[in-house]
Amino acid sequence: MAFEVTDIDETRAPLLDHLIELRSRLMRAIFALLIGFGVCFYFADPILGFLVQPLKDAFPEGEGQLIFTKLPEIFFVELKIGLFAGFMVSFPIIANQLWAFVAPGLYAKEKKAFLPFLIATPVLFIGGAALAYYVVMPLAFLFFLGFGGEAGGLTVQALPAAGEYLGLVMQFILAFGLTFLLPVLLMLLHRAGIVTRAQLVAARRYVIVGIVAIAALVTPPDPGTQVILAVPLLLLFEGSLLLMRLQERGVNKNAIEADDAEGEAELDAETGPETTSDPSDQPAQ
Repeated sequence: MAFEVTDIDETRAPLLDHLIELRSRLMRAIFALLIGFGVCFYFADPILGFLVQPLKDAFPEGEGQLIFTKLPEIFFVELKIGLFAGFMVSFPIIANQLWAFVAPGLYAKEKKAFLPFLIATPVLFIGGAALAYYVVMPLAFLFFLGFGGEAGGLTVQALPAAGEYLGLVMQFILAFGLTFLLPVLLMLLHRAGIVTRAQLVAARRYVIVGIVAIAALVTPPDPGTQVILAVPLLLLFEGSLLLMRLQERGVNKNAIEADDAEGEAELDAETGPETTSDPSDQPAQ
């Protein structure tokens, strides 16, 4: 009895090709991340200066400062800055490698469907991070510094540590950037058929409570910053519902046009081509 070795080889070959391609894509993504980390680590001081600008503006003129209580603290701060900023810089290349690996397995219609999400993801994340840096952080730092003064005859003065400050800034940027991806998540779930617009409209009150809870969890205990995050999220949620409505209208319109075309085709098949009578074919009298 002969064994067909070719069938086994044919099933293994595509898997090995995919694994080899996945390894090459991962290596390129890691290489881009390392280059971004190296460049951002070299410019860690200017990047840190940019990140501390909201805190500097919140202090009175000439009184702001950052301290470190452990000798290696600033070194680890610069490492975190290099990793954080390096990932931000290299993210387009990482996303491009991921898309290049996934795209060959998609149909042209599926590629067109996913392309808007790929464009919207970095735009929404940058929008959320910009809102956190230019609006939320200055207001939050003014709120926190307002608790300084005197207590029991002693001066209460803010002396923020560099490591803790960087952690707070990263929390702001990531919290606002990731939560601003809510429309992308909802539209993907809607396109996959997991949720519908009617379900989200019916659960609007629960969604509002969830958004307020998320804003309270991912932001510092400051009512102002929580409101600043909750309001844009509510607007993004309502915008997602509007996009879903437009998408459903487009799908329904295409379905109606397809039904009309199918009905016309069936009618033509039943009636058949029209025949015209030729006078020469009539019998002579």
